[in-house]
Amino acid sequence: MRLQHKVAIITGGAKGIGEAAVKRFTEEGAKVVIADMDEAAGNVLVQTLTAEGKDVHFVKTNVADRESVAQLVAETIDKFGTIDILINNAGITNDAMLTKMTAEQFQKVLDVNLTGVFNCTQAVLPTLIEKGAGKIVNTSSVSGTYGNVGQTNYAATKAAVIGMTKTWAKELGRKGINVNAVAPGFTRTDLVAKMPEKVIEKMTSVIAQQRLGEPVEIANAYLYLASGESNYVNGHVLHVDGGIMM
Repeated sequence: MRLQHKVAIITGGAKGIGEAAVKRFTEEGAKVVIADMDEAAGNVLVQTLTAEGKDVHFVKTNVADRESVAQLVAETIDKFGTIDILINNAGITNDAMLTKMTAEQFQKVLDVNLTGVFNCTQAVLPTLIEKGAGKIVNTSSVSGTYGNVGQTNYAATKAAVIGMTKTWAKELGRKGINVNAVAPGFTRTDLVAKMPEKVIEKMTSVIAQQRLGEPVEIANAYLYLASGESNYVNGHVLHVDGGIMM
């Protein structure tokens, strides 16, 4: 198994891409802590995977709050003894055109998508540095590289995540820690499923493969970057987008 005896924290792990990542990681032997605000969904996932013999634990976590993140790390170490992998998957959208976006909308997305990544990464570093090894995977987006109408806040955070990823790769590589990012394209999550069919068709039309991605396809990219197969990959942004805007 590719992650045998590894302990992973996956933020935003209760649903969507995060849920798919939790399932893939446990299939590959990892012990996984699911960090999410959705306690009900998180507990259902734990029950399901525990019944399958998987080793998982849920911690209700607000990644934008440093005390909440500190509790997440403390509980992970108390439960599993260490941390090997951090998947910074948690993220939100709060879309509006620039002329209509409020300061509150802008800041809320920054707090989760950018400050949350900073908070979680900084919190796990003492453990990873002491071990002299670790994998950190941040979630960017095609919106962070190409921009997207109505997503000033979201695109700004996802572009910034790329900058942080490359900076941390340079700072932490010498300490045995790999830092990379995944940039998903349009993916079939609950959020996308609620969109009008015409909007989905328009999104699909700009993708070379003419289809939306599946959550597990993004999770597989996380898995590669978290495994030993990527030990010489550092500071990379892996696009998983079906060939959008090549």
